[in-house]
Amino acid sequence: MRARTLAVGCALVAVVAVAALLSLFWTPYDPADTTGGRLEPPGAAHWLGTDRLGRDLFTQLMIGARTAVAAGAGAVAVGGTLGLAAGLLAGFAVRWSDDALAVMLDILIAFPTLLLAMLVIAGRHGSLDAAVFAIGLAMSAVIARLVRVLVKRVLAQDYITAARTSGTTWPRIVLGHVLPNIWPVLATNLALQFGVAVLAEASLSYLGLGAPPPNASWGHMLNEAQATAFTAPIGVIAPGVLLAVLVIGVNLAADGIREAADPVLRRRG
Repeated sequence: MRARTLAVGCALVAVVAVAALLSLFWTPYDPADTTGGRLEPPGAAHWLGTDRLGRDLFTQLMIGARTAVAAGAGAVAVGGTLGLAAGLLAGFAVRWSDDALAVMLDILIAFPTLLLAMLVIAGRHGSLDAAVFAIGLAMSAVIARLVRVLVKRVLAQDYITAARTSGTTWPRIVLGHVLPNIWPVLATNLALQFGVAVLAEASLSYLGLGAPPPNASWGHMLNEAQATAFTAPIGVIAPGVLLAVLVIGVNLAADGIREAADPVLRRRG
C-alpha cells in the first residue's frame, strides 16, 4: 500500500513535470500566436481547441504547468530555507528568546497565506518572482514552527546529552543528530507545502497578482475562461483538472514519503 501510494503520487506529479520540462524546448504553437481563431473546438490543428484570444489551449496548459512547478519549487525553496533557519534558531534559543520567536511565528501564522502574499505583492509589481517570494515568506512561519518543535524534541533525548558530555560541538550535533532525525517529517511537510504553493500561485494569478501576460498560469486561464464556461467548457475544465492532478499527486507522494521514511510505519508495513 505504501509503495502504491508513492508510485501513484509520483506518476501524477511526473505528468505535469514532463509537460513543464517539455515546454522549455517545444510547444505546439508559439504562446503568443493568436491566429488559431476564437474558441475553436478541439481538433487536429488544435488538440484542445483555442481560447477566446485564439491561442492554442494545449500550449497555454504546458506553459501553465511550467509556471506551477516553478512557483511550487521556488516557494518551497524560499520557505524551507527561511523556516529551517528560524526553526533551528528557536529550537536552540534560551527561554526568553525562544518565547519571543514563538510569538512572532504565531502572529505570522495567524495571517492566511494568500492574504500575507497579497500584502507582500502590493509593495512590488506583480510578477512570478514576487508571487514566489511572497508565498515562500508566508509558508516559512509554518515550517519554522514545525522545525522548532522537532528540534526541541530531539534535543531532549539522552543521546544528545551523551554527545554533549563527550565534547561534541553543536554544529556536529545539528548535522549528525538533529537534521537526520527531523528530515522525515520535514520532507513530508515540504511536499505538502508544495501543493499549497501551487494553489496559492493559481489564486494570485486568478486575482491578477501572479505572472503577468503573456506568461500563462492555470489561475489566469481559469479567470479568462469563466466568461465562456458554458460555450467552451474545455477552457475551464482543462486547467482545473491539471491543478487537481498536481496537488493530489503531491499529497499522495508526501504520504508515501512519510510512510517510507518513518521507521515505525516501516515496521508496521
